[in-house]
Amino acid sequence: MVSLPHPLPGAVGLSHLSAYDWEAADGVCGGSPHLHLVCTEAYVVTGGEGAVQTLSPDGYRDIPLRAGAVAWFTPGTVHRMVQGGGLRITVLMQNSGLPEAGDAVFTFPAEVLADPERYAAAAALPAGPDAEVAEAARRRRDLAVEGYLPLREALAAGDNGPYLEFQRAAARLVAARVPAWRELWRAGALATAERTGAQLAALEAGDPGYLAEATAFDAAPSREGGYGMCGRRDEYALPGTTLHEPSGDGQAG
Repeated sequence: MVSLPHPLPGAVGLSHLSAYDWEAADGVCGGSPHLHLVCTEAYVVTGGEGAVQTLSPDGYRDIPLRAGAVAWFTPGTVHRMVQGGGLRITVLMQNSGLPEAGDAVFTFPAEVLADPERYAAAAALPAGPDAEVAEAARRRRDLAVEGYLPLREALAAGDNGPYLEFQRAAARLVAARVPAWRELWRAGALATAERTGAQLAALEAGDPGYLAEATAFDAAPSREGGYGMCGRRDEYALPGTTLHEPSGDGQAG
């Protein structure tokens, strides 16, 4: 079984994002629309302004983002970060390690989602000079927006069929990865919750001996300025986080 000692509180993932300022086909500047299959994601806005566009069974929303705001979205919610000017956020991600292991799926057109090899090629970023990686990240964003806009248009018109079919296609695409995700969950979020249960039982029994293991940790970004789904991404190589691939692709945020 995977062992993940000393995770962040709640075994969450942590990163910082500066939203892309590339203009998309609809004139909006921002990131690549996508969803997560089993992870809730939160944005804590630390600077600038913008918005996050979401698609869910309750329709299309455009949630304003400014310093001090917090927005979060549950599994299955398509989200798109929109740049309004200097937008910078801290991302908190449930089930640290799962998003980096493929829990996030881009809103590529249906024909791309239907072909796992084609999807993987479209989602990956190359290793190479920054300018080449940036161009590939922008092409990936544009392809995700191409698939996203019809979903948004249909949902706004009261037709949730295309949105639901995208969810089903995303689930089919990642189904083979679930056993590996389960191991990450057991070693991370589940193990963290179970430790709390054991500590409560010890306190109830009058035995605070586990407090002898108390200590402190600190960390700095292991990579700055990577290309994530929504923007330039500062990452942390912390317990529970799957390190980024050599391609430089940050699969969360």
